[in-house]
Amino acid sequence: MDAEAAPSYNPGDISWIATSMVLVWLMVPGLGYFYSGLASHKNALSLIMYVLVCMMVASIQWFIWGYSLTFSLGGNAILGNLDNAFLRGLLGYPSVGIDAIPDLIFCVYQCMFQCVTAALVVGAVAERARLLPLMIFVFVWSTLVYNFLAYWTWNPNGWCFQLGGLDFAGGTPVHIGSGCSALAYALVVGKRIGYGKDADPERFKAHNMSNVVLGTAFLWFGWFGFNGGSVLSSNVRLGMVLIVTNLAAAVGALTWMLMDYRVERKFSAFGFCSGAIAGLVAITPAAGFVGPGPAIALGFLGGFFCNLSLYTKRWLGFDDALDVFSLHGVGGYVGCIFTGVFAEQYVAALDGTEIDGGWMNQNWVQVGYQFADATAGAAWAFCMTFIICFIMNKIPGLSLRVSEEDEIQGLDVTEIGESAYVYVNKLISVDTTTGAQITVREEIKQVNVGEHGSVHTADKIEVSTPNGTVGGVA
Repeated sequence: MDAEAAPSYNPGDISWIATSMVLVWLMVPGLGYFYSGLASHKNALSLIMYVLVCMMVASIQWFIWGYSLTFSLGGNAILGNLDNAFLRGLLGYPSVGIDAIPDLIFCVYQCMFQCVTAALVVGAVAERARLLPLMIFVFVWSTLVYNFLAYWTWNPNGWCFQLGGLDFAGGTPVHIGSGCSALAYALVVGKRIGYGKDADPERFKAHNMSNVVLGTAFLWFGWFGFNGGSVLSSNVRLGMVLIVTNLAAAVGALTWMLMDYRVERKFSAFGFCSGAIAGLVAITPAAGFVGPGPAIALGFLGGFFCNLSLYTKRWLGFDDALDVFSLHGVGGYVGCIFTGVFAEQYVAALDGTEIDGGWMNQNWVQVGYQFADATAGAAWAFCMTFIICFIMNKIPGLSLRVSEEDEIQGLDVTEIGESAYVYVNKLISVDTTTGAQITVREEIKQVNVGEHGSVHTADKIEVSTPNGTVGGVA
């Protein structure tokens, strides 16, 4: 580009989008901790790694052709072309999203959306999916599912964009796409061993709720960049987006907690975390189009319908291990449809954007547009993912599921070769004369990897006696 012809940009806008990119990146390890805490202890480390590996593969695919297929300007109504493959031609030109920022900044920000969406899918097949096929799946899925949905929604040439659908920050590409894809993935992979109506309820309980709460906090924090960055500028509309995002999360958390309290008579941490995420999912497509009042309604509706949708898993018998479909598929669908109800012209106009609004502005057809967008996205994501998984499962060496023995041992050992925890067992006695506690026997177990990749556990045994402590390794 000719330096003299290079456009000038507002440093504040660029700084905010770059900051938002970092916030969305933080959602990926946050999701890892959220998933890790919900799983069993023997799969805790592997789930964090699976989520990060998804980000790795999605980033590479975005560089190769993901960005070009999604945001190139030469495509048709369905998909872009390869004009910007390997990020060719991305210098200092104005972005396809908005003229206020350069395309390089827009590219790296949007890359994080693909990373988060791919990582979300992992939760449905937690504790039983192989890592190598997952890596291949993410690359293919990003190309055939996410890039299509994002193009339809955000590229000016996309059919949904042309139709007039409103999706501010990813109700269809991110949440409906990941939720319906997760459901298809889980159906092909099958249920976990022992999962069903007669399963031991303790067998599938979350092993570390502290990690779940920590992951939720990271997700909530990162969501300000997810929704706020989608303004693509630093202005008054950004302030409204931040307010409604936080408000919907709070109302969603309260709604889920109260619904669970009605049954359990406890204010559960799981209810708080699930409700907050449900509220955040529901507000995502509407964040730049609604004010505080509708945000409260969306937070309530997201928490209410996502909570109810958990029962469908029990009725229909599928094993979506970490409820990706219930939270993201259902929450995203609710958010998309009710965006057509609550969207208002005055909110979009805070930065000069013009929309026809929704039912709040007597634009009755908007719900129809939203229904077409959400339903087409759900159908495409589910069908394409099912086809991808079905074909991969038939290819030798690419079967999606680990063996029964590996599943019983846990994926930390069988897929990662390392463990999240060191296990300590102690036998304590009390000296009757002094009342002091004496460690009679202590066993410390930790997973180790052998020279040739073999996995074994080492037991360090220490015994305390009046003459001192002796120990060894078993």
